[in-house]
Formats: sequence, structure tokens, C-alpha cells
Amino acid sequence: MISDFLSVKSTIERYKKACADSSNNGSVSEANAQFYQQEAAKLRSQIGNLQNSNRNMLGESLCTLSVKELKSLEIKLEKGISRIRSKKNELLFAEIEYMQKREIDLHNNNQLLRAKIAENERKRQNMNLMPGGASFEIMQPQPFDSRNYSQVHGLPPANHYSHDDQMSLQLV
Repeated sequence: MISDFLSVKSTIERYKKACADSSNNGSVSEANAQFYQQEAAKLRSQIGNLQNSNRNMLGESLCTLSVKELKSLEIKLEKGISRIRSKKNELLFAEIEYMQKREIDLHNNNQLLRAKIAENERKRQNMNLMPGGASFEIMQPQPFDSRNYSQVHGLPPANHYSHDDQMSLQLV
């Protein structure tokens, strides 16, 4: 009996604990929902302000602005324009510097090519000044006779001489 009582008592305790937890969970989730709704409202307000500011920067919706707000907008725009011009000038100077270096490189390459052309012209003129001009005859390989000697063109072979032209040798 006592064990049944303890078991019922522990069950009641667990029930009370579960009910308390569920009510706490409900209040936590409600608090989270309220927090996120407030955050969403703040973000919507910020987005609206940024859109109005953007329109003002573009020169739209200026009729609602006071003189002080217009002067502040003008100062912001002048600072922005100054930064834009500064960046533009920086880029232009960098491009000019690059182009000047490129001009020097092209000039050096041009001088090198002119020197090569002049050298080739000198070589060609030297070839023309050589005896016989610049035209060279490529000699064809000459046939060899049976003794492996090259034939001399322009001279008749030795067997064409008459016997009268030959001297006889006498031994003394």
C-alpha cells in the first residue's frame, strides 16, 4: 500500500512538473515571438529609412526635407563626389604610368628590330660585294674513276693522247 501511495505521489509530482514545464515553454516561445516581431519591425523601419535616404541622394523626394537636412545632404554628396574624383584620378594616373612604360618597351623593341634589319642589310650587301656576286653554284658530286679518284672535267682522259707525244725512257 505504501508503495502504491508513493507511486501515485511520484506520478502526481511528475504531472505537476510537466505542466509547469509546458507553461514555461509557452511563455518562452511567446517571448521569442515578441522579440522577433520587434526585430522585424526595427529592420522594416531601417529599410524604409535607407530607401528614403537613397531617393534623397538621387535628388528625389526632396520636398519633405528642411533647409538643414538639404544642407547636410549637399555636404554628403560633395564629399562623395570628391572621393569619386580622387579614385578616378588615381586610376587615370596609374593607366598613364602603365602606358608610359609600355611606350618605352615598344620603343626599345623598335630599336632592336631596326638594328636587326640594318645588320641583315649589311650582310646582304657584303654578299653582293663578293667576287662572282651573291650567286653561288652548287657543285654536283663528281663521279670517281676505278682508282677512286675524282675525274677532272675539261681534260681529256689519259688514253686519248697519241703515242707521238709520249717520250720514251731509256735506261743508262
